[in-house]
Amino acid sequence: MSFLVRALSATAVCLTLTVGVSAQEIQERTIRWGHLNNTDHPVSMGVQKFAEILLAKSGGKMKVREFAASQLGNELQQQSALRGGTQEMLSASTTSLATVVPEFGLIDFPFIVNTVEQADALGTGKFGKAMLEILPSKGLVGLGYWGLGFRNVTNSTRPIAKVEDFNGLKLRVIPNPVYLETFSSFKANPVPMAFGELYSALETRTVDGEENPFTVILSNKFYEVQKYVSATNHTFTLNIILVSKMFWDKLSPTEQRLMREAYEESRGYQKEQTRLQTEKALAELQAKGMQYNTVAPEELDRMRKTAQPVVDKISANLRPEAVKLFNDELDRIRKEVK
Repeated sequence: MSFLVRALSATAVCLTLTVGVSAQEIQERTIRWGHLNNTDHPVSMGVQKFAEILLAKSGGKMKVREFAASQLGNELQQQSALRGGTQEMLSASTTSLATVVPEFGLIDFPFIVNTVEQADALGTGKFGKAMLEILPSKGLVGLGYWGLGFRNVTNSTRPIAKVEDFNGLKLRVIPNPVYLETFSSFKANPVPMAFGELYSALETRTVDGEENPFTVILSNKFYEVQKYVSATNHTFTLNIILVSKMFWDKLSPTEQRLMREAYEESRGYQKEQTRLQTEKALAELQAKGMQYNTVAPEELDRMRKTAQPVVDKISANLRPEAVKLFNDELDRIRKEVK
């Protein structure tokens, strides 16, 4: 046998072994991914893009099955299912993660960022990465962050143009100290309530209003039971892409790499869909009869200053090193990112 033939034969054997090893490292898997949003929401669009990428990368072996619209329960219930190994993935707000790692609550502080780019930089920077590094000790693996957009107030009573307009309004808020105390500082009456109960509460006037990104307001048809939508832009909501650590530890290194790659490759698409769908949602809300108003910069600054004691109070009860890292990152982002 000539040297060339022997070399070609050896190469063929190596390729066969490589393909065989790769095939063994990728198993047939069905990944249940739950979230709260409807299938017309940018989060669902991101899930579908992630699923498409992962399916292609795994040669059709790793399939994502989406459970939208709270089918698997609220975020805390799904978070518990991930930690217990009975659900594989969840896209959840940083707010719900604050029950596991309190410092995630820093991201919910009002008026900390002014643009989508600043919010994105907070998630991808040192603080966002440091928070993800804590999660494995809590039974969770964080692949990274997606953006849902800025939160804005709707209600059935009056436009919100200044801090005094909150006075006496019963507003549904996320059951979280940051939201409860922020809106209390505005002299509203914040009502903690599960998201699944919100439409009915608005319809029956159990509460006067709520606060959410435009895409959520449209997707859940709150325009049917709310008259006013005001661009308070008080908080930018970040979602964390979570994987059950019990499930993650069963994956081969190759499968873990494909999961991370699918997240990275879907992130830009999800961000763009959030931007496009936010613009579309605001236009549709107005077309469906909601009265929209912006809030003057000086009034937003008054709201920020009114809420500052809440920020100081909650920060004092968190790990000082995490608070310092967070504030240092905000200072950097405000200087470097527009």
